[in-house]
Amino acid sequence: MDLNADLGEGFGVWRLGDDEALLDLVTSANVACGFHAGDPSTMRRVCATAAERGVAVGAQVGYRDLAGFGRRHIAYDFAELRDEVLYQLGALDAFCRPYRTRVRYLKPHGALYHAAACEELPAAAVVAAIGDYDRDLPVLCPPGSVLAQLAQGAGLRVVAEGFADRNYLPNGQLVPRTSHHALVTEPQEVARRAVRMATERTVVAVDGSVIPCAPDSICLHGDSPGAVAAAELVRATLIDAGVTPTPFA
Repeated sequence: MDLNADLGEGFGVWRLGDDEALLDLVTSANVACGFHAGDPSTMRRVCATAAERGVAVGAQVGYRDLAGFGRRHIAYDFAELRDEVLYQLGALDAFCRPYRTRVRYLKPHGALYHAAACEELPAAAVVAAIGDYDRDLPVLCPPGSVLAQLAQGAGLRVVAEGFADRNYLPNGQLVPRTSHHALVTEPQEVARRAVRMATERTVVAVDGSVIPCAPDSICLHGDSPGAVAAAELVRATLIDAGVTPTPFA
């Protein structure tokens, strides 16, 4: 099972999360590309450390919205969004090259993640950018989403993502971050949910119902409270359950 985390989300002197600690625990790093978070020096630092530790680097692409952390919806036309996603891919890949690694997958961030999951225009723009950049590049996204469907239709590899530290609605969608039920913060519970996803391929929704959840990669948010402690416990508990953390890319 792959373990991924959103990393490199600081900007200038401001840091968010403990990138160094999480890069010892995850197998894939979703690196912010400078639009919703991150900057050139941060991108270089995270790529260098990821390469040193054998962690796969993925482009965490988002809307151009540093002030809103990429969590505010922006109305783009198709070509502009396609080009901004392509721009972010190229920028991150430039910082991979000095360390003899490369961008190995793409994951949308925040508002773009949710828009591409249910709307055709942003999903098609992301797929088009990947097609222009590298058709062998996998896309990490919700299974069954609009993005997953369009990517599969274009012949791209889709990697299904699950969230051990986010709550789910009975319909399989994530509880919106505006809700106080959005996050799961207790490390033992996060670990139990990760093992359940990896072994039973299900998750318990907020209403207590058991719903299908069969991810190829489990996300642990680096900006969540107690993120490092939760990641340590998730990794150890998965290994104890016979599940080996391994990059998908």
